[in-house]
Amino acid sequence: MENQLTDAAAPGNALSATDHRANLHTRIKAVAAGGIGNAVEWYDMAIYAVLAPVFAVHFFPNESESAQLLSAFALFGVGFVMRPIGAVVFGHFGDKVGRRAALSWAVILMSLSTLSIGILPTHSSIGLLAAVLLCLARLLQGLSAGGEWGGSTTFIVEYAPSNRRGLYGSWQQVSVATGFLLGSLVAAGVNFTLSDAAMNAWGWRLPFILGGILGVVGLYLRLNLEETPQYQAAEEEAEVTSSPLLQTLRDHKRASAQAFFYSAFYNVTYYILLTYMPTYLSTSLGYTFGQGLLASTITLAVFAAAIPFMGNLSDRMGRKPLLYLATAGLALMTLPLFLIMNTGNFGVVIACLVLFALLMSCFSGAGPATLAEMFPTKVRFTALGVGYNAGAVVFGAGAPYIATWLIAKTGSIVAPAWYVIFGCVITFALITRLKESAFKPLP
Repeated sequence: MENQLTDAAAPGNALSATDHRANLHTRIKAVAAGGIGNAVEWYDMAIYAVLAPVFAVHFFPNESESAQLLSAFALFGVGFVMRPIGAVVFGHFGDKVGRRAALSWAVILMSLSTLSIGILPTHSSIGLLAAVLLCLARLLQGLSAGGEWGGSTTFIVEYAPSNRRGLYGSWQQVSVATGFLLGSLVAAGVNFTLSDAAMNAWGWRLPFILGGILGVVGLYLRLNLEETPQYQAAEEEAEVTSSPLLQTLRDHKRASAQAFFYSAFYNVTYYILLTYMPTYLSTSLGYTFGQGLLASTITLAVFAAAIPFMGNLSDRMGRKPLLYLATAGLALMTLPLFLIMNTGNFGVVIACLVLFALLMSCFSGAGPATLAEMFPTKVRFTALGVGYNAGAVVFGAGAPYIATWLIAKTGSIVAPAWYVIFGCVITFALITRLKESAFKPLP
């Protein structure tokens, strides 16, 4: 099977219609397995950030409303500390034993840790221990997320035909957006269905419990799929390394550093413009929490729909033009759009967020394939995950906290825009040093 998939990807090689259908069917299953498990992971991350203003009072009751929110976002950031560790643990497992097994364990851990948040006792029951247990759950979520991003990217791109890596890889980002979208929809549905009293008392628990249940779906799909053709070929040729981390640090330091700075755009834009936005709209611009969720839902839907088109475009015209458009466009337009959102018109807010989403989709369409193309198969899971997740700690962990702190410190509600610009400039500078990889074989 791996030879057929490799041949099918090479220009000028033709397979029978039956073989082509079989390969396509396997690849669709691979995208679904990598994508759905990944969506579950990011659903779990999203509902924590989206519902933080609601459940913070139950874990930090003796603080002001602003301090409660900062405490909840501080724990959101704490989970990121575990992501490089998760990238090492799951990456070692994924490069040495196989992609499928590592990703299966990642989704199990994320589901259990998310379920635990939904059933945790609160401060009124066990005092300070409630916040400690919430912190532990976030650490476990971060551990599994560290293995998920690099693992799902590796899994999907390694199944792709050589001239469709951008399109196939883009579905990894569609699954991230879908996870965020599902989290926003579930949170909005619970918020609109329940009274404020019920939502504050117990309704906030329901999305977390659902996240634990959804993990079973991702696990089922991942357990019912073969290893990637690239990894099977590496096994047959005895190219599987016993020490992927050591080999990464020895032979791929430059590419790992590039993945680190590359991740600045991802983490800053995702956690400010997507995850933090409902909180921003409700606490800084004066809209209701429900309006914030509605705006987030519309934005995420546009974002998810646009990503595959951008991924396909990157296969045709190259990765770098789209990466430049996203980073330069947002660096120039973020501050004006934040100012425009402060007009008091909800429709204008939606329009600004949709423009954000379209620019971000340019990067997300080309992004996963670009990262996967930086590393060889024998260390791809580990190297990609370590580089990206180290960047997530630095640029993403404190993003909601920094945005909230900047507003409180400066008194300016457009202050978070500067953090977005900061991330865009860093990644733009990195892209100028990257070589175009769209038209080369996967190393």
